[in-house]
Amino acid sequence: MTVDLPPPTLGPGSVAAPKPVRFLLNWGRRYSLWVFNFGLACCAIEFIATSMARHDFIRLGVIPFAPGPRQADLMVVSGTVTDKMAPAVKRLYEQMPEPKYVISFGSCANCGGPYWDSYCVTKGVDQVIPVDVYVPGCPPRPEALLQGIVKLQEKIAGESMTERYATPRSVESLTEPTLAAPPESA
Repeated sequence: MTVDLPPPTLGPGSVAAPKPVRFLLNWGRRYSLWVFNFGLACCAIEFIATSMARHDFIRLGVIPFAPGPRQADLMVVSGTVTDKMAPAVKRLYEQMPEPKYVISFGSCANCGGPYWDSYCVTKGVDQVIPVDVYVPGCPPRPEALLQGIVKLQEKIAGESMTERYATPRSVESLTEPTLAAPPESA
């Protein structure tokens, strides 16, 4: 005899999982982050230094270098995001499965850095994709990335699955990036 159960509902007032189950699921996501590094400039070297033996972010449950975006939970954008590279960043973000998180690593990824006044630099990766944690610095230290990972893990630990999946995160909820076509010359 088979019993058809109603599909789970997510929305205001509905409970997707009891508190102990939510704690267990958040704990698992918190300590098993697969990283997709999107290194665009010099900050990528600092990311690599963080994954080496001296800083060793594997001890925090962060697995570096996922094979591709479809196997990653966390995207670390490190370096200058140009207007030409912004669509690729967005495409790779959209290929990541939910739940997905983004760390903006370094001044260039945060706000354009010393190149903010250039005609071809995006004024921060948050113009293209939603960012969870910002790590400042030029160049940012590996210790700063470790602190950013810990802050992200604290955010994951306090997440409610009902709130997370009731309204899906979308790039459309952000302000449209300033990727206008160059003016035509006469």
